[in-house]
Parts: sequence; C-alpha cells; structure tokens
Amino acid sequence: MPKTTLIPMLADGEFHSGQDLAAALGVSRTAVWKQLNRLEELGLAVESVKGRGYRIPGGVELLDELTVRAGLDSPVLGLLRELQLLETVDSTNAEALRRVAAGSGAGLVCSAEQQTAGRGRRGRAWVSPYARNIYLSLVWEYNEGAAALEGLSLAVGVAVTRALAHLGLPPLQLKWPNDLLFAGAKVGGVLLEMAGDASGRCQVVIGVGINVAMPPAAAQAIDQAWTDLATVAGGQAPGRNAVVASLLNELLPLAASFARTGFAPWRDSWMALDAFADASVVLHSGEQRQAGVARGVDERGALQLETTLGLRPIYGGEISLRAAP
Repeated sequence: MPKTTLIPMLADGEFHSGQDLAAALGVSRTAVWKQLNRLEELGLAVESVKGRGYRIPGGVELLDELTVRAGLDSPVLGLLRELQLLETVDSTNAEALRRVAAGSGAGLVCSAEQQTAGRGRRGRAWVSPYARNIYLSLVWEYNEGAAALEGLSLAVGVAVTRALAHLGLPPLQLKWPNDLLFAGAKVGGVLLEMAGDASGRCQVVIGVGINVAMPPAAAQAIDQAWTDLATVAGGQAPGRNAVVASLLNELLPLAASFARTGFAPWRDSWMALDAFADASVVLHSGEQRQAGVARGVDERGALQLETTLGLRPIYGGEISLRAAP
C-alpha cells in the first residue's frame, strides 16, 4: 500500500472518521478497514474509538524530500546527487548497492520508512519498524581502494554524534568499531559495504541506522540493551526529516574529504567519545576470545588493546567488543 493513501491522512495523530477516510480516498468503508489492518501489519498502532474514528496515537512524520532538502547546508546540496526516499525496501544498503551496479555513483542517498531485511554487522538483523527510525545509506566513490578507507566507519560515528548534537540532543558515546551508545544502551550503528576494486576504484556504501522512536512491540526482537532518541531527549524526539538533513550535513562532507584527510583528523574526537576508554574488555571473534584493556585507537582506526604481551592494534572485521565480566 503506497504511503500516499491512508497513512498521510492519519499522520497528524488526530481522529478521522471511517466515513471521512472513505470519502477522501473514494473507496468503501470496507476498503478503509482493510487498509487499517494493513497499517497494523506495518507496525503502526491504530486506535479506534466509537463515534470519533481512527488515529495513529502521537502521529508519524513521513520522510519528505522537500523538507530534507530545505534542511541542507548550501555546500552539501552541491554534494548530493540523488536522494531516494522509499517506502519499504529490503535494506537501504542493499538498494544502494543495486543502484551502484546500475550506474549510480557518489552522492547517492537512499533512505526508507521501513526495511524488511535490515542488517547490521556480523550478519545481525536490524529491527526496522515503519516510520519510526532512520535507515539511511550514502554512496561515495574512491580511487585508492580499501586501504585508503581505514578508520572511515569510526569517523562516520563521530559525524553522526555531531549531527545529533546539532539537534540539541545530549552527547552520545561511541563503541569500537561501529556502535552509538547513550548510557550504555545502543542508539544506532554504522555498516560500511564496498563494491568495485578493493585495490583501486571502488564505491563505498555508508549505512547508518538510528532508533528514533522505537515501538516497544518491535523492540522485542532486539537482543541487547537499546534506547532511542525519544528517550535520550526526555520524551520528544526530533523530527525524522530533521535528523536525515542533519546527518547529511555531516556525512556528505566527510565522505567527500576522507580520501584526502584519512582518519587522523578524526582520532581525537573519537577518543573523546570512547565509551570503553581504559576499560577491561573482551574481544569476540567466532570462537576466539581475547581479553585486555582498551586504550583508544591509533591513526588508522585500529583498537589499541593492552594485553600481557603489550599494546596490540586490532583492526575491524567480524569482531565484537564487550565489557569484561
């Protein structure tokens, strides 16, 4: 069901009678009832009160291209080549990779109301309810191959914290290599994927997922401590279009300059946000475990793990960092 039918009519959070909805859409009351059931399937709670009609409690803010573009800084508009705001997609990263294969390049941005197969690091599913969170992927092109991208995911984490700070949110922290935390609970994450030549010209998809107003029912599928921007902000999350615009104001300039600057200029900022600075940790990689003390990151973005054998650089990949028991 396109979002251009029933959802925008209920997005204001006010009651609308079934008769008014049917008249506005030019369909029967039965057709309206079927569409209302479809909203429940999308994870949108619909309240029904006899004599008043139907509403989505609290309303929803749908993604809107004009609103997003209005929030972009002038230099950023010059970096944005294509903005795709989708209703439902398997994964915005997967969609971005498909568009790269079809010829799209640097400056492509894909976002969606919902992901049906959203994914995080290490093959984990990313819970993606309809019109409640941010699922965003940005494509940029590099000529230096994967080696020039060391530390990019960490710089993206810093950029995301800056974007949210610009919206008045309290400071977040970063967990190596890809998580955004508030009070120890996960607010969002970063997933980079690459297409092209790993030693030459390549396209990188920078994926960012942020919990904005996570419905408790959807959150039952999350297997770790989590929170959302609504909770971080004390009950009222910033609008999703404002979040997307603020993210792009930070991420597009970062993507455009990273091949020239590398991670080094971002290192001090990352260290200041490190949630596990000088903490005892355990690294998990498959069946392997490695304990030590986290001593920040080096200029390439490698975790500096202090062990009984000295300081060891640990590079990203299929590695999970956890606090030592």
